[in-house]
Amino acid sequence: MCGIIGYIGSKMAAPLLLEGLQALEYRGYDSAGAALLQSGRLDIVRRAGRVENLKTPLNELAQGACVGIAHTRWATHGAPTEHNAHPHRSADARWAVVHNGIIENADALRDRLVADGVAFASETDTEVIPQLLARAEGAPLEALRQTLAQLAGSWALGILCAHAPDALFAACQSSPLLIGAAQDGMYLASDAAAFGDDVFALYRLNDGEMAVLRADSVAFYDSEGAPVRKEAAPFSRRAHGSDKGMYTHYMRKEIDEQPDAVRRTLAQFFSDAGALRLPALLPSSPRRVFLIACGSAYHACVTAKYVIEELAAVPCEAWVASEFRYAMPLIGKGDVAVFVSQSGETADTLAALRLATVHGAHTVGIVNVPDSAIARACALVLPTLAGAEIAVATTKAYSAQLAVLYALAAHWAQAGGQECTDFLDELRRLPEKISAALTSEARAKAVAQEIHKEEHAYFIGRGVDYATALEGSLKLKEISYLHSEAYPAGELKHGTISLIAPGTPVIALACTARLLPKTAANIREVTARGARVFALTGAGADQNTLDAEQIIAVPTAHPLLMPSLSVIPLQLLAYHVAALRGCDIDKPKNLAKSVTVE
Repeated sequence: MCGIIGYIGSKMAAPLLLEGLQALEYRGYDSAGAALLQSGRLDIVRRAGRVENLKTPLNELAQGACVGIAHTRWATHGAPTEHNAHPHRSADARWAVVHNGIIENADALRDRLVADGVAFASETDTEVIPQLLARAEGAPLEALRQTLAQLAGSWALGILCAHAPDALFAACQSSPLLIGAAQDGMYLASDAAAFGDDVFALYRLNDGEMAVLRADSVAFYDSEGAPVRKEAAPFSRRAHGSDKGMYTHYMRKEIDEQPDAVRRTLAQFFSDAGALRLPALLPSSPRRVFLIACGSAYHACVTAKYVIEELAAVPCEAWVASEFRYAMPLIGKGDVAVFVSQSGETADTLAALRLATVHGAHTVGIVNVPDSAIARACALVLPTLAGAEIAVATTKAYSAQLAVLYALAAHWAQAGGQECTDFLDELRRLPEKISAALTSEARAKAVAQEIHKEEHAYFIGRGVDYATALEGSLKLKEISYLHSEAYPAGELKHGTISLIAPGTPVIALACTARLLPKTAANIREVTARGARVFALTGAGADQNTLDAEQIIAVPTAHPLLMPSLSVIPLQLLAYHVAALRGCDIDKPKNLAKSVTVE
């Protein structure tokens, strides 16, 4: 959520900053800006809207500058306007700051500064930082230390000081920040995807740390200003590549990459002989399992709750992380808390992880970034090997998360003496069945043609179908802006059916064979009130029982694995509805890929 890029070295900074911003734009894209430092002068350019709007003015600004910082924003404090865009500058024009995170005591700090005569130019929480820096005493690093001591909240900071033209300053607290070493300089970024091709080594700032980057070195300090030693990790941008290839959108490309993502993810959990093998650190008989996540990752957890309880007979709860962290969860020793996040930096999930750790639960992270904050804080990490996911709306990372959660369920089933041979046999074949499910695109596109002009749609299902309905509904609303909701099919008659009017689209999931008659009855309830039903079911199911205008069939698998197949046409449906409505599919309005603020 928001993206930071900085550079200091022997190359011109402006084109490197632009390249980095374009790589980071999926993290926020309502405004962008950059600051360049040259000959003791700070030049700043900012624009509302996409990074593309910054290209011409930035290229015209201080072409000889070899040090700069830049930012692409997802608005939290203040509207997405030019004057609220980063970087923010101190009133004396000596300091420029880019910031990810939230300063929780910004209002109190602003009131104090205004009372002292400081004039603010924006509505943001970030602007208190350069204003505090300007009033601090001592050398720039000491001024930074004094300023950070006054802040509460989260921050990843890139900072320039006109009085230190050969340095770029950084600081981190509960928001990710990386430093990349290159042959011709040093980079600063909130995501490794922003690094140049020449970066060969990577450093990660820990909470409370500061850094001073120079053209050929970097030095680290703790919150008291004492030096900190760090070892660099090797880095190759090839591992973080993001070529769109022949595809119009990253999302469509990533939908097609799901079989390989699931295949890679599952391969780490099976021996050459086909036996399931999870790490020895994973408890074999948890008292209870808590599955905690946000957004699509939460929907994967809802699916897993059904799977774990039915397959392994282990009590399981699925929690939205922002609710878990402020509830009074009855969690403690003997429990396993599983935290699911594509980025591994999701703020609410990370806070819930800290709470579970305090209560003594064994913590497991399911993340797509192995050195992320959640990965480093968990007792055990089970990685998803989905590769870089650029589209804001997740597809392949979601499918990889389901794959890991299935493996967890099977592990606990085997440990508890539950029969799961058929499940494991089907799990090993899941990638090829996902490939077959991708052939449903023509049917999904046909349904999209029927509903893309509507303003409301409803998804219904029972059991794991309901969990998949949640994800299908989210996909549709987040990229096409068509209002949709998902409900347990049996709940329709308890209020929701009052919203069904003649012509209302209802997408009915009927992929669980034993529940098919029940779902068929719910379909008849909505068709009796004029709904247009589009059903999704398993190939070979008795489709004559489904009173639907169109039916999409997916391959059959073990009933508990069907969500990995039924989600595919729902992703394709959302994609084609969004395309027909002319939406920006990879960068939906108001959304960002990595949510690092509460």
